Amino acid sequence: MALPPTTAQKALQINLDGGRFGTFAEIGAGQEVARWFFSAGKASATIAKAISAYDMAVSDHLYGPTDRYVSRGRLEAMLTHEFDELRHDVEKRKDRSAFFVFADTVATHTDSTPNHQYAHGWLGVRFQRQVGEDPSEVIIHVVLRGPERVDQQEAAGVAGVNLTYGAFYFSGDPTMLMTSLMDSLSRRRIEVDMIKFSGPAFAGVDNRLMSLELVEHGLTDAAMFTADGEVVQPSEILYGKPVLIERGNFRPVTNVTLDMIERAEQQLEQDHPEGWDRPVVLMEMTLNNLVAERGGGHGDFLDRAGLLGALGKTVIISNYTRFDRVTGYLRNATKNWIVMVMGVPTLRNIFEEKYYADLDGGILEGLGRLFQGRVKLLIYPTRESGEGEILTAESLEVPEQHRSLYAYLLQNGFVQSIREFNAADLHTTPGVVLERIQSGDPGWEALVPAEAARIIKEQNLFARGPG
Repeated sequence: MALPPTTAQKALQINLDGGRFGTFAEIGAGQEVARWFFSAGKASATIAKAISAYDMAVSDHLYGPTDRYVSRGRLEAMLTHEFDELRHDVEKRKDRSAFFVFADTVATHTDSTPNHQYAHGWLGVRFQRQVGEDPSEVIIHVVLRGPERVDQQEAAGVAGVNLTYGAFYFSGDPTMLMTSLMDSLSRRRIEVDMIKFSGPAFAGVDNRLMSLELVEHGLTDAAMFTADGEVVQPSEILYGKPVLIERGNFRPVTNVTLDMIERAEQQLEQDHPEGWDRPVVLMEMTLNNLVAERGGGHGDFLDRAGLLGALGKTVIISNYTRFDRVTGYLRNATKNWIVMVMGVPTLRNIFEEKYYADLDGGILEGLGRLFQGRVKLLIYPTRESGEGEILTAESLEVPEQHRSLYAYLLQNGFVQSIREFNAADLHTTPGVVLERIQSGDPGWEALVPAEAARIIKEQNLFARGPG
């Protein structure tokens, strides 16, 4: 298998492509992307302008005022302004050149950076696939992992060249475009945790599926999209807000699924009489669940995501097994409360030492990470049958060596039972509902939300058996 071209080779190939003409606009982290194209040679045939609106006043004058300079909003303003200006200023080339604009806004940091800001950036390319065509666009968000600013700058520069090259030569294969972003890079240097495709070059691309593929191909550990399918970077919707999250396979979403969230939210409001900002509700599906379920796959994932979206829920897809990794991921976006709602069987799993074998401190280290900051577990009761004993957080039996630790978590409110619940449905699991759907038992409809039942019937979801 042939190796991909080097970063310098990619830049030179674009410079030698006489049919393209464009602008590079960069804020922060130096002119790292444009530098590759200038150093590769032959740049005069391709680059109309390279600009760095580094001063905030200059940036605001060109692109409009903003509260956050390293943001999707600033990136989109840069792409729009520079693309419109390019088409206006080089009118004479519109019949022989496909125009493009690459833009980025990047913040670097070191360990001494105030407020523990993390290094990250927004990068995008708006381009005409061919002369005269309406523009298409790819934007990404990256987290820069290098220990020093120069490492972060260099990684951002390589990623920008890869993005531009991929847009020009891999637009017909979005997965190839996405994976090529890591050419000459590694996860030790950079993480791509959001990607969005739009425009005629990507007609038919489902950005929810591309979020899944980001995780599948190892470019990131988790990706997020809203109920309407809009891919987002966590800080865009979580910054400074409390979070309520439920993990599950949601195959399908059930009445119990929603009751867990609704009862948890009610209890939080009751327990915070001084005022409680309404949390952002997240539903997380793990890659492990998708792989383990024989009936799964990309189509099945989109079915589940569609049902959750129809119910107004924001979705996370992740490769996290341990719960502390989930709270660590969310903590990058908010310092507010993170509340996890789960059933008793899931709580029992948290105290299984096998999940912490890769940590030097074992389960103690894992739980310390889990409860770092304002974190709380709200436990929904369960029972194995309609007439069985109701199990709660208080009645859970944990291994003897962990009983004192568990008692401490209970007594100090880190783990709490959900006080109000619908006892009649406690034994209903997604697996039970799925079996009824696939066996043709109409009783399943009463076990899922009405809107979900309507969609499942109309689209004949989950009807096939495993295999």
